[in-house]
Amino acid sequence: MKIVLLGYMGSGKSTIGKLLATALKVRFVDLDDYIVKDEGSAINDIFSEKGEIYFRKKEAESLRTILTTDDNFVLAIGGGTPCYANNMHAISEATPNAIYLKVSIPALAKRLSTEKEARPLIKNTPDEELFEFIGKHLFERSFYYSQANHKVACDEKSPDVIVDEIKALLS
Repeated sequence: MKIVLLGYMGSGKSTIGKLLATALKVRFVDLDDYIVKDEGSAINDIFSEKGEIYFRKKEAESLRTILTTDDNFVLAIGGGTPCYANNMHAISEATPNAIYLKVSIPALAKRLSTEKEARPLIKNTPDEELFEFIGKHLFERSFYYSQANHKVACDEKSPDVIVDEIKALLS
């Protein structure tokens, strides 16, 4: 079983992914961590030293490498991953278990306002502009996110409840 979790930053892909992988007794893979290990550099450093085009190419290659393994896994991908290099098509070809963790703009803004230092994309975005920034990004990415086989609304739900909902979708 191959499961791919997608959604905007702060939607809980890594948190839910780890819990889900443990519950299903399969390995958890974070695409960004995979790239960091492969490149020997942090994502921020790859962006600043080699540029976004290089990163997106590496991201697409890494995604395809993971998707073509025979292993069972839960894979958490970056918020922008589905939007580049025909990645959503590759995911859809590899598994019927692409799951969009859908979080509302207000909930994302609330979550991300406390994590800005760790999020280069929004680090310098004032809190009062965060809502609009997220809304614009979600609008741009919704075409790709909506191609997931399953959507799980995550607002006001604990990680355990979300994991249970995903497990029910898979059975």
